[in-house]
Amino acid sequence: MTRSTKSARFAGQFYILLLFFLANVAQAQTRNAPLTKIDAQRAEQNYQKYCALCHGADREGNAADYAPSLKSRSLMSTMPLNFLASSIGFGRPNTAMAPYLADTGGPMSMKDIFTLAIWLKYKAGHETIELSMEPIEGDLNTGATLFVQKCSECHGSKAEGVTAPALANPAFLAFATDAYIKYAIENGREETEMKAFKTQLSQQQINDLTAYIRSLTSGWSPEPKELSPYPEPKDYVTNPTGKNPTFTLKQERYVPMEQVAKAIQENNKLVLLDTRTSSEWHNAHIPGAIPIPYYISEDKVAAGLPKDDTWIIAYCSCPHAASDKVINMLRKKGFKNTAVIDEGFFNWINAGYPIIGGQPE
Repeated sequence: MTRSTKSARFAGQFYILLLFFLANVAQAQTRNAPLTKIDAQRAEQNYQKYCALCHGADREGNAADYAPSLKSRSLMSTMPLNFLASSIGFGRPNTAMAPYLADTGGPMSMKDIFTLAIWLKYKAGHETIELSMEPIEGDLNTGATLFVQKCSECHGSKAEGVTAPALANPAFLAFATDAYIKYAIENGREETEMKAFKTQLSQQQINDLTAYIRSLTSGWSPEPKELSPYPEPKDYVTNPTGKNPTFTLKQERYVPMEQVAKAIQENNKLVLLDTRTSSEWHNAHIPGAIPIPYYISEDKVAAGLPKDDTWIIAYCSCPHAASDKVINMLRKKGFKNTAVIDEGFFNWINAGYPIIGGQPE
């Protein structure tokens, strides 16, 4: 079978999976079936394992990477179950919110994701607010001006997200209705920096702003990827015959990304750990990096890693939370030459340093 045939076949399977996924979420939302005690316990365990690092142990948000509060009434009462579950399953492309569905390379089954979404809605404890599905009309030019004035400081000049979520994200806009966006503008998000604008802007201005944000969408079409095999322990060390690099650490932990890039360019010996979710590693990673996700158990974190003078450098998107967690586990086990890329993966990309996809050509 040729690669193009395999890719086409995989693409077909992927979109069937997506439709099946959404259909099941919609069915679960209609049934609104209560969770069993076992399912609720499983959901809470998965939350603490995969989500608490960024969203907080009690769902309060902003534990890392400006992740939103999952207790906020205005968020959890208006976010439909299919929106919440798809966000967990397929993530938000180009943000720190990774896809967690197993078929995208993540660690969770479809049932686990359904159960977690239902549990989050239940724990939030807010009655669902039914919002209109009708489109909202507004003036795009006025909306663009308002966005720069009122939103860009936190959401970014191109709505790419800075300290607040990316609004130009196609996965977000594929599920967020106009009414959902408008409600957030009007009422803000409790327990976050997102304030309510209903007393600052007129209804027409809010409609203009809503219409502008909606105009940023280009549809959601996640590119299916074949999942590559994970590296073998024999391949963990990059340039095993090379010299050890010299790093200058901040706070005895953080290494500037330019020093890591230089070490790679000069073929120095080191190990790179991608501590994001495995699905993110499949999508793109620093050349030579091996996936050691932050949710790995402490008894498995060191498997296959050299315990000698080889430098072990971790990175994540946050830019520190996930990589700090893994490095802490390794240091606890006696690994000495360990560090975290200070600026994180997104800044590595923005600086033009090399990355590769998980599936080699």
